[in-house]
Amino acid sequence: MSDLHELTALETAAAVRRGDVTVVEVVEAALARAERLGPALGAFSVLTPDRALDAARALDRHRPAGPLAGVPTAVKDLTATAGIPTARGSVVHAGHVPDRDDDVVGLLRDAGTVSIGKTAVPEFGLPCYTEPAGAPPAVTPWDRTRSAGGSSGGAAAAVAAGILPVAHGTDGGGSVRIPAAVCGLVGLKTTRGRVPQGPAGGDPAGMSVHGPIARTVADAAALLDAMARPSPGEPFVPATPPAGGYLAAAARDPGRRRIALAVDPPIDATVVDPACRRAAEETGALLAELGHEVEPVALRLPDAGVEAFLVLWKVLSLGDPVDPADEPRLQPLTRWLRARGREYGGMAAMAALQTVHVVTRAMVAERAGFDAVLTPTVALPPRPVGWFTDGGDPAEDFARQVAFTPWTAIANLTGEPAISLPLSWADGLPIGVSLRGRRGEEDVLLALGAQLEAARPWSHRRPPVV
Repeated sequence: MSDLHELTALETAAAVRRGDVTVVEVVEAALARAERLGPALGAFSVLTPDRALDAARALDRHRPAGPLAGVPTAVKDLTATAGIPTARGSVVHAGHVPDRDDDVVGLLRDAGTVSIGKTAVPEFGLPCYTEPAGAPPAVTPWDRTRSAGGSSGGAAAAVAAGILPVAHGTDGGGSVRIPAAVCGLVGLKTTRGRVPQGPAGGDPAGMSVHGPIARTVADAAALLDAMARPSPGEPFVPATPPAGGYLAAAARDPGRRRIALAVDPPIDATVVDPACRRAAEETGALLAELGHEVEPVALRLPDAGVEAFLVLWKVLSLGDPVDPADEPRLQPLTRWLRARGREYGGMAAMAALQTVHVVTRAMVAERAGFDAVLTPTVALPPRPVGWFTDGGDPAEDFARQVAFTPWTAIANLTGEPAISLPLSWADGLPIGVSLRGRRGEEDVLLALGAQLEAARPWSHRRPPVV
């Protein structure tokens, strides 16, 4: 089958089950495409062909039967993978090889997926673009002069280019949804605690979570089914998952839902591009046509909440241990964030975390009557490579990131799920829209997403990649 890259993840696994293709053939096709397209897209930090093919041969011997068995994927380079270099996007961690997997890696393997390597990330996953030192930037296949976003930029570039049908991502402030938006994909930020972070992953504030990146809602749901498994000792326990799993939930009628539409930015000094505003408004109109109640609202993130998030982000930038002698080797933004983080004492960090709890309780209570909040995913179309850094000032870089992504961090602060959908396009570039749901209700978001995908399909769209 010469067009394997055109198949969805579910179609790929079905072809394997029927015997139309072997897992080895599927994985060889993905590796060939990764070797041909990956470098120009900045998609991978490392490929592991021998390991992937060994796994594929083992699956072929046992005739895999799961919904994703035999599907090629890759693990984000922030996630520990035993025996594989995991540099976390930084030259100071080059050559680091973990001796054990993070839990999610084993879950993906247990589901029968085959990882072909690690996808590229920015240094420590801190910025919303992926331009690691000493490596090519991750770019969107829709326009290789523009960023694929971050920090799951390599994963999104690989899926958008048809190298992989699905990929693993993580999201601490929008890092799944932002790349999905600028690469024309589905990206799901999961409920806090939905996917295990162990044995050592995650952050004490609970902002960062694992989530799927895919071309279709059904594929995203299937990958979530693979990742959302309970693990002993997890500090955050989400609501009970839906009966039958998330793939089944995505196929259900969502019923009539009440949707809040918020197109004005939730923070000051932010300009929303007309194309991004229009994308959310048109999606709201489509939801109304589908029978949902859509109500315009003013969504505001209080100044105290904004400041608390910024304090936590700077403090959490210190989470990666770095030898003091290596600090000058870090990228300018990383050095700036870590320097600012050191300015806060323990009391300030705890106060910021408490402020987050107070502010998010109020925000969730305020929108309790809505099943989801609809917004643009980001405030601007895909940005040119270097746009965030071209001023040479890390403080300006950070300010541009905040202005680019005014909505995404809200779900990380509240712990709620949120999904980005590629429902709009402007000048040949994807414009994502986002639905943020109630905590534990990924099933509602997936059902709404599948309904929107059926009403306004995007599967026929392909980037200019050969």
